[in-house]
Amino acid sequence: MSNSSSISHFLLLAFADTRQLQLLHFCLLLGISLAALLGNGLIISAVACGHHLHTPMFFFLLNLALSDLGCICTTVPNAMHNSLWDTRDISYTGCAAQLFFFLFFIGTEYFFLTVMCYDRYVSICKPLHYRTLLGSRACAHMAAGAWASGFLNALMHTANTFSLPLCQGNALGQFFCEVPQILKLSCSQSNLKELVLIVLSICSAFGCFVFIVFSYVQIFSAVLRIPSEQGRHKAFSTCLPHLVVVSLFISTVMFAYLKPPSMSFSSLDLAVTVLYSVVPPALNPLIYSLRNQELKAAVWTLMTACIHKH
Repeated sequence: MSNSSSISHFLLLAFADTRQLQLLHFCLLLGISLAALLGNGLIISAVACGHHLHTPMFFFLLNLALSDLGCICTTVPNAMHNSLWDTRDISYTGCAAQLFFFLFFIGTEYFFLTVMCYDRYVSICKPLHYRTLLGSRACAHMAAGAWASGFLNALMHTANTFSLPLCQGNALGQFFCEVPQILKLSCSQSNLKELVLIVLSICSAFGCFVFIVFSYVQIFSAVLRIPSEQGRHKAFSTCLPHLVVVSLFISTVMFAYLKPPSMSFSSLDLAVTVLYSVVPPALNPLIYSLRNQELKAAVWTLMTACIHKH
């Protein structure tokens, strides 16, 4: 990081120019972050306290909620501060920390969505082997693998990105520190190390995507073979929340990073980034709790217990 020691801070992209719109954005971000904190907090508490929810599906859901909380807490508080106080600054070390934690939590979330797909696949396609394939030790190993993979990916990208000499100013075209925006400030036009890391990340992400698609092909084939309509509906309803969350996550990330350069302008980039980095952590708890009666009942029990206690 010594190559860029002359840069003490970065300038982030403002949500709006006028004071009224800045305050409106602050209120919107506050509402979204409170919804995410409440929803994910309730899921974590309900799963942790409800012994009947100590199953692989809910264990992975708890971890997904933790990564969602991490995502929202990494980017939104600083954006709210900047909107409220009409500033754009973020320190050099603050930017590096924000980049690392965002990559860590967003990567971990994607790995958990893949693991949760495997859980649904085993549950529907191999129900007799469910306890064998998804025992407590296997679940712990999968969870540790997801967190470790997210950590390693974030560490490599952050270390490499901030080892580059920066000489194109310090203004970033995004509301938080993001790898592509920092690379635009680099002196070197091509960086082999970052290219290799990006290719490895793409291969890993594509591998997870292929696994998810293949698993759902198998799941839908198995569901369609269930003779009773009630059985088909019950099996499909256990997969629907995960399918919606995965579709929302993958489609927004793909659009953000794979859209043609002709469609790249600041307001659209900002909206798309908010769509994949801020909105899903707030929506995921709602999607899961609406379709899952056990989780809904556990959350309701937890809320009523808290109300009666106070």
